[in-house]
Amino acid sequence: MRKSSPLDGLRFAFGTLTVLPVRVHRWDRAAARGGMLNAPVAGLVVGLCAAGLGLLLLALGAGPLLAAIASVAVPAALTRGLHLDGLADTADGLGSGKPAEDALRIMKQSDIGPFGVITLVLTVLAQVAVLAQLYGDSCTRGALAAVVSAVTARLALTLAARTGVPAARPEGLGAAVAGVVPVGGALSVALPVVSAAAAWGAVTGPYEAVRAATAVLLALGTAELLLRRCVRRFGGVTGDVFGALAETAATTALVVLSLGR
Repeated sequence: MRKSSPLDGLRFAFGTLTVLPVRVHRWDRAAARGGMLNAPVAGLVVGLCAAGLGLLLLALGAGPLLAAIASVAVPAALTRGLHLDGLADTADGLGSGKPAEDALRIMKQSDIGPFGVITLVLTVLAQVAVLAQLYGDSCTRGALAAVVSAVTARLALTLAARTGVPAARPEGLGAAVAGVVPVGGALSVALPVVSAAAAWGAVTGPYEAVRAATAVLLALGTAELLLRRCVRRFGGVTGDVFGALAETAATTALVVLSLGR
């Protein structure tokens, strides 16, 4: 058996949470633990790519709306749309009103139902609207929001993979990462992310530092509420639920960052 390496967690994070060409050498629980602890690092790369394209378009003379659309499209492209698909499937499962087994079956179907469509459209519109507003205010605020939301989205996955959160199915990505992260480990990742968001926000003033930290905390709180709802409704988490948590956290963070101009 191949010896464990500190890089296994990073490979797992990038190999499962992005489309970047990273080869995952280990799929055991230890690698999954490292991967979920490193999820915010993958989010940082995704966020920097999103912000970079938005800033490039602005520099070339594009308007804030096009820059916002690009910054929303990049995370979708770098995840093959899996998080958005998970959001839609989870919305269909929660909205079906059926028992857990039937709801999980609905979530596995390839088509998207009305709850999923509505949730998906409103979420993407909200993300574009907020980023267009922030890019219109300043390129710095728009770029900050793109990065903070992407990192927060993946931090929500780290917290959702903590010990005590069960898997709803015995197979799939949800089962592979459910319960792999010790609670203490999850908190040790969350605290630096909140601090880093505040520090980055402070570049444009002390108020922005408070707003950035608040955005991360409220986004994580919203994702936690959804997580608890899904655990009660489905009996645990699935890959779709993880996707829904990421998009929920990202959208909440963006909305908070747009308030109190």
